[in-house]
Amino acid sequence: MEILKVVNLKKYYGSGDNLVKAVDNISFTIEKGSFTAIVGTSGSGKTTLLNLIGGLDYADGGEVIIDGHSIIGMQEEELTVFRRRNIGFVFQNYNLISVQNVYKNIVLPIRLDGRQPDKKYIEHICGQLGIEGKLDRYPNQLSGGQQQRVSIARAIAAKPALLLADEPTGNLDSKTSAEVMGLLKMTSREFHQTIIMITHNEAIAQLADRVIHLEDGRIVGEQEEGFSGKEAR
Repeated sequence: MEILKVVNLKKYYGSGDNLVKAVDNISFTIEKGSFTAIVGTSGSGKTTLLNLIGGLDYADGGEVIIDGHSIIGMQEEELTVFRRRNIGFVFQNYNLISVQNVYKNIVLPIRLDGRQPDKKYIEHICGQLGIEGKLDRYPNQLSGGQQQRVSIARAIAAKPALLLADEPTGNLDSKTSAEVMGLLKMTSREFHQTIIMITHNEAIAQLADRVIHLEDGRIVGEQEEGFSGKEAR
């Protein structure tokens, strides 16, 4: 089942000789429950693409359709509500609130939406992520890997249609990076969560089910788990 459709998406900066095509007429689809990595060097457009999919930036053209809803053209308030209910974010720097404990960080997006958290579901998430004994602690009392586990729990607590991960292992050592990647794969499998992750690390990207390669704002290649790779259109 298709959960995301990106059609002729564009984002340009500057003009004339200074024109930068950060995202240049990109199209692809994502199936529900899949784990996709978008990989490219610095300046390839991967962060811009993720921001457009997540409604954190405005496109210059094209469509982003999430679970049947086009976010292009949504008014700011409508987009904010849609994003809070349908998109979970995992950032490189965790983005946890230092003055709130782990549990309050996890349920914050749900509370902001005026809803009651599903306590049993959150307990299950925390158990699967190995942080069930740390709910009363504060972010500065946790290691980087533990903080990223909290970030993952927060991202999936509202049962979003998409989880977008922006270089989720960028601040972690190799051992902890492997653990976090294992947790993301488990999240996709256990909770049927659709994940799109951007990374510059080819080795990390290969752990996903599907890898999309970007260069100069365009898709230049694609490969799926179990295949040696294929050229994108």
